[in-house]
Amino acid sequence: MSNLSLAVRDSSTMLRRNLLHARRYPSLTLNLLLTPVMLLLLFVYIFGETMSGGAGRSEYIAYIVPGILLMTIGSTTIGTAVSVSTDMSEGIIARFRTMAIHRGSILFGHVVGSVLQTIISVVLVGAIGVAIGFRSVDATVLEWLAAFGLLAFFALAFTWIAVGMGLGSPNAEAASNNAMPLILLPLISSAFVPLDTMPGWFQPIAEYQPFTPAIETLRGLLLGTEIGNNWWIALAWCLGLTVLGYRWSKAQFDNDQK
Repeated sequence: MSNLSLAVRDSSTMLRRNLLHARRYPSLTLNLLLTPVMLLLLFVYIFGETMSGGAGRSEYIAYIVPGILLMTIGSTTIGTAVSVSTDMSEGIIARFRTMAIHRGSILFGHVVGSVLQTIISVVLVGAIGVAIGFRSVDATVLEWLAAFGLLAFFALAFTWIAVGMGLGSPNAEAASNNAMPLILLPLISSAFVPLDTMPGWFQPIAEYQPFTPAIETLRGLLLGTEIGNNWWIALAWCLGLTVLGYRWSKAQFDNDQK
């Protein structure tokens, strides 16, 4: 069997293992989903009229849902960090290393499984958004496809970062704490209010981070409005974080084998 065939076979096995584990123990994913769902309902039904500046709750729903979808990615990938750290601390990865399997399949199984779970989580949160009034009537089919591609790329980038956090954490609790910025960053982005309504000293903090250009791009794609240069900034962030996360995870994984 060629090296590529071995890698594909073993990665598929590890993917099935992670998906079965997630199916048998869904509480972690469901708990992580509560944060974006509760924030969505809180900001729409409690603060919606005030935050909309008089435009109405329906206008604010259209504004906030794209940010909540990307927050869902950050929230769900915390489970990846916890899962990887748990496998490391419980010794299952050490056992895998004694078996005749492709070395990279262990990490790729986690990554692909996490991306699939994250996309499912995004779909569920999006369905809740539609149920409470979000509509995307002005977006074309190409814009919908581009929006889905952005979400998948963003999920891949932050999954690799989460894998690196999991590998570098001594236990699951530390992994969860280390991954908290993945939830906090959307809170200081343009997810809930426009950048120009923030204090001048705070605007650069909100603007020059990965979530804001991704949120503005996704919002434009889903609502059929202009996205300006946000799209290539968002893609640059995704590509950079994917490469960084992959190299960081691989370096830690390889170093732990020595």
